[in-house]
Amino acid sequence: MREFGTFDYVVVGGGTAGCVLANRLSQDPEVSVLLLEAGGKDDWIWIHIPVGYLYCIGNPRTDWCYHTEAEPGLNGRSILYARGRVLGGSSSINAMLYLRGQARDYDQWAELTGDASWSWREVLPLFKGSEDHWRGADDMHGAGGEWRVDQQRLRWDILDRFAEAAAQAGIPATGDFNRGNNHGGSKFEVNQRRGWRLNASKAFLKPVMQRPNLKVVTGALIDRLSFEGNRARGVLFELGGEKISASSRIETVLAAGSIGSPAILQRSGVGPASLLDELGVAVHHDLPGVGANLQDHLQLRMIFKVSGIKSLNQIANSWLGKLKMGLEYALFRSGPMSMAPSQLGIFAKSDAAIATPDLEFHVQPLSLDKFGDPLHDFPAFTASVCNLRPSSRGRVAIRSTDPKAAPLIAPGYLSTAADRKLAAVSLRLARHIAAMPALAPYRPEEYLPGPKYQSDEELAHAAGDIGTTIFHPVGTCKMGRQEDDQAVVDSRLRVFGVRGLRVVDASIMPTITSGNTNSPSLMIAEKGARMIREDRLKKSG
Repeated sequence: MREFGTFDYVVVGGGTAGCVLANRLSQDPEVSVLLLEAGGKDDWIWIHIPVGYLYCIGNPRTDWCYHTEAEPGLNGRSILYARGRVLGGSSSINAMLYLRGQARDYDQWAELTGDASWSWREVLPLFKGSEDHWRGADDMHGAGGEWRVDQQRLRWDILDRFAEAAAQAGIPATGDFNRGNNHGGSKFEVNQRRGWRLNASKAFLKPVMQRPNLKVVTGALIDRLSFEGNRARGVLFELGGEKISASSRIETVLAAGSIGSPAILQRSGVGPASLLDELGVAVHHDLPGVGANLQDHLQLRMIFKVSGIKSLNQIANSWLGKLKMGLEYALFRSGPMSMAPSQLGIFAKSDAAIATPDLEFHVQPLSLDKFGDPLHDFPAFTASVCNLRPSSRGRVAIRSTDPKAAPLIAPGYLSTAADRKLAAVSLRLARHIAAMPALAPYRPEEYLPGPKYQSDEELAHAAGDIGTTIFHPVGTCKMGRQEDDQAVVDSRLRVFGVRGLRVVDASIMPTITSGNTNSPSLMIAEKGARMIREDRLKKSG
């Protein structure tokens, strides 16, 4: 096995968190940083054109192309579970939506961990610090940071009417989803710059690639961690068919995401002893929570046919329309090719008695049977609604010690009575909005799942037919107190029972955020990098 070298920090995973960590840790010229990414470089044009997610998701060039187990809650269906396999990770293939979640999310983390530094008041400056908001700096937003937050560069009449209908249904308009309580309707803000996707690689990694203390390696498939006693000392990986080891003097940091990080731990003998014994993996540390606590936002895709108003369906199914879209983007970086998958957001409460929204709508001026299929040949819009705080829990587990083998992914969608009940409430709310006067002139007709589903039981079954992931897996290396038998890392993101090892990515979330998860993952990396530096300076001092 070839020795690649010894670095102060070895960071595993070049996704959103890994790009931020590589940037922030290498700011200190006294330390050396190695960033290992299993995927390739983010140099394909479709990564950077916003509509290119259509070509990136489900493409092994940019996506791990995982699939779930056959899910009972989805009526036995297995679905695509896209995860970025390229520098920038899932920020290279995602919806580009900038959402922080709610203040209550982070205050709950602080309560669960007993660490007030995870509260909303304490993490807000981290969000602001990396942000470059189109409005400029104020009490809630930052300017001059790497993470550009922009307005969308197009509008649709059908989405404006849906927003009006939501207001008529009691969900008011809001000017900003990111002030701690996201109740209301508005266009989503996006991580774009002048009509191009801004992924974490372009924002955080490329500007610092020339630092002499930073080494970035792509195509590095991580096999497992290496240990010296109970201390992590680096990783073993494959590169171009060759087996290689890289060593860390101070720490090894896993930032491979909610699927990759628990899988690497399990292959390394850190995880549930029962699973490891079954696969013949020597148990380095029995940690039952590794791979458990998987949470995700299941979106229920309701489709309504309309008439007398334009949707993308008509444009995209016309050669003239396609030509116009291409020219509009080429000349102005605007139009449908610049748009995020969802343009309008609605955050609503399933019950007036709850304090903050527990439902999120992603509304699109288009429709299709499933991702990858052509758009329908009739005008329509899609109103996808998801339960922001599901009680269902799933798991991730390796099937073998082969790093090329996809792990078992069982999200456990709709596995609780509460989630099935809320699914029925969600679908009824979408119908209620569609029945408001603002949409009446366009005669919305429910196409999916269809008006025949009426009772709670029928609607829960329909949810299983139309539900699909919105690609927000979190929680599989849960942050918590040491007495929590499901916790994997402490509040400083150090793995219990193993020295010199942290996990810094979305997998550490004890509970899922009430919104899209990419920018919260970025914040976790900002905080993780600060803690890593603080701990190093404390030891050296």
